[in-house]
Amino acid sequence: MPRRGRKRKKTRTHTANAENVAGTLATADEVKVPKSLIIRRGKCEPVVADLIQDLRRLMMPYTALNFQEDATYRKLTLNKYCQHVCLPLGVSHIMAFSQNQERLSLRLAKTPQGPTLTFRVHQFSLAKHIQKLQRRPVAVKSLLESPPIVVTNNFGDQTAPPQVKLMRITFQNMFPAINVATVKLKECRRVVLFHLIEEEHEEQNDRGDKTEPSSTPSEGKGKTVQQRIEVRHYAIRATPVGVNRKVRRLIQAKIPNLNKVQDIADYIAGNANATTSVDAASDSEPEDSNAVVELSQNYVGKGNKSQVKSALKLVELGPRLSLELVKVEQGLGDGNVMFHAHVHKSPEEAKKIQEMAENKIRLKMERRQEQERNVERKRKAREEKREAKKKRKEEREKAAMDDLRHADGEGGGGDLLDGDSDLLEDDDDVDEEEDPIDDDPIDDDDDDDEQDE
Repeated sequence: MPRRGRKRKKTRTHTANAENVAGTLATADEVKVPKSLIIRRGKCEPVVADLIQDLRRLMMPYTALNFQEDATYRKLTLNKYCQHVCLPLGVSHIMAFSQNQERLSLRLAKTPQGPTLTFRVHQFSLAKHIQKLQRRPVAVKSLLESPPIVVTNNFGDQTAPPQVKLMRITFQNMFPAINVATVKLKECRRVVLFHLIEEEHEEQNDRGDKTEPSSTPSEGKGKTVQQRIEVRHYAIRATPVGVNRKVRRLIQAKIPNLNKVQDIADYIAGNANATTSVDAASDSEPEDSNAVVELSQNYVGKGNKSQVKSALKLVELGPRLSLELVKVEQGLGDGNVMFHAHVHKSPEEAKKIQEMAENKIRLKMERRQEQERNVERKRKAREEKREAKKKRKEEREKAAMDDLRHADGEGGGGDLLDGDSDLLEDDDDVDEEEDPIDDDPIDDDDDDDEQDE
């Protein structure tokens, strides 16, 4: 059957933004959104792999959820990941886990120029462990379509130490910023909390003796202040208030137990034998009045309409993390150490280490430049040798041709060729003279033979 109508004309165009790396895949606004990559380096236990997967869900939707890394290939440093993965895909942050026999470490780096923050993971809990302890866990899959809200608590103000300011800024920049004027209330479904806790304790060595302070010293003698960051992941659940609990159950499409009542009015009125032990509780007014808000837009859940008061509740999703900042480095894990929690250097020692690092970099650059000069010199020598060999070959061929032409000129090669042509012409004449004998009739030859007889 012939096709009807004319051929479709393509009207869609594919424009590429050459100003940014990921311009062919996203718009200019989407390129500004921070994207993260969570990986593991080296051999890790299976529980660490589960933790990485939970963190990827926490960072959704702007992260690589199903990224498969080669953890055993140790040459894949943060610089390699930044060069071959982060820059082509527009990734702004790398979180790399590594484990040894003593501790689990997390390196958080800002691409492409750093800095790199190294944390020690003291404790962690997986999302599946937290959900097993909950009576009514929340479905996580429907919450991952929008980024979470970031809350940084107890990180101080402008007078805070530089490393604390850097942690706060880094945690905030890992997630997209929220525009209060244009944000949709339905997109605010999750909260990520970073809470800084300062603990005072006395450090002791293996023998039980007091050691030198490894962190910021406090006023007490022999005491140190240890800073830990607690990471929590919550889901926001809204429940309408101002109505009876039984009415709210009907609004939320939850079928109550009506086997002991004759009418729905008896259930709502709460007559004798009309309620069960579950429904006998009082109205669900929240204890904290600060948790009751008036919604400016419609929110997820039945009964959560605009201009209606609802009670907000946080339900933990997991995972949990307890982190301690160990050091801060310039670059992607290969620069100068700007802060270290356990090693303190005097200005003279720091200056000496800086000079040694600069000399090491200078010597490395000089060796590289010398190596490049040697490679270039050897390449030129090979080219010159190849050209000289080619030139000698051409000269030999030219000399051979000249010798051949000179030999032909001295031996009369040209006259010989002329003589050969004359001989060929004479041969033609001889053949023409012998032709009449061959052209005699055959009968005459027979008559002569008879006469001889």
